[in-house]
Amino acid sequence: MTGVGVNGLEARGISVRLGGALVLDGVDAAFCAGEVTVILGPNGAGKSTLMGCLAGLRAAEAGDIFLNGAARGDLPARDLARRIGFLPQVADVHWDIDVATLVALGRYAHQGRWGASVDDVAAVEAAMMATDVLGFAGRAVKTLSGGERARVLLARVLAGEPEWLLADEPFANLDPAHQLEGMAALRQVSAAGAGVVVVVHDLNLALQLADRVLLLRGGRVVAAGTVDEVLTPALIGETYGIDVEMGRTAAGGRFIVTLGSLGNG
Repeated sequence: MTGVGVNGLEARGISVRLGGALVLDGVDAAFCAGEVTVILGPNGAGKSTLMGCLAGLRAAEAGDIFLNGAARGDLPARDLARRIGFLPQVADVHWDIDVATLVALGRYAHQGRWGASVDDVAAVEAAMMATDVLGFAGRAVKTLSGGERARVLLARVLAGEPEWLLADEPFANLDPAHQLEGMAALRQVSAAGAGVVVVVHDLNLALQLADRVLLLRGGRVVAAGTVDEVLTPALIGETYGIDVEMGRTAAGGRFIVTLGSLGNG
């Protein structure tokens, strides 16, 4: 993936140690506005660590994150809060509040001294509709199932209408129907011009969602590029140690079937 300069989000030479172990080792990655980039890799590849660095929640030992050509450390915190929305892999809700109130918190960085505007209210409602949570807007968040809560937390990020939406495993607790709705919401965000970066584990979800793929293994970049360039049997085998077969449905949709571990017959 080539550098994007003033038009995107970049990680340059990012290295991170956790507990003495080198989790990211000089990672360079560039993400473009108006595209969905999926980060893939086996457990321990450094996917969530990289997302934490991109979101500004984890400091790198070396390297830096750049937003539209400027180091993120040089940008005002409130400006970053408006421009970057982050949905972590594990997002606990400790407040005893209702769904609508929680989603509305996604607009906090946009609000002035007089509170919520007409635009804020409209953005919150649109986010709740996109994630199918409008029907239980008045319910207490703590009464929701894991899947319902995951959709509400995605709605909170969508309500902020960020220039960059970063999501770490946003579909993990969702049933197939709501996975499709969640992917459609993210595609809509990118179609409107925002950059979307998503960590997933499921290769077939990545095929449906991604414009581009960043493939990590052992804290290093294996490959980066378009879906067709990166999601190949050879690169998947190199990264995961598995044998796969690529296919297409009658309607033209792509899919991946895992045949077994490489070297095990």
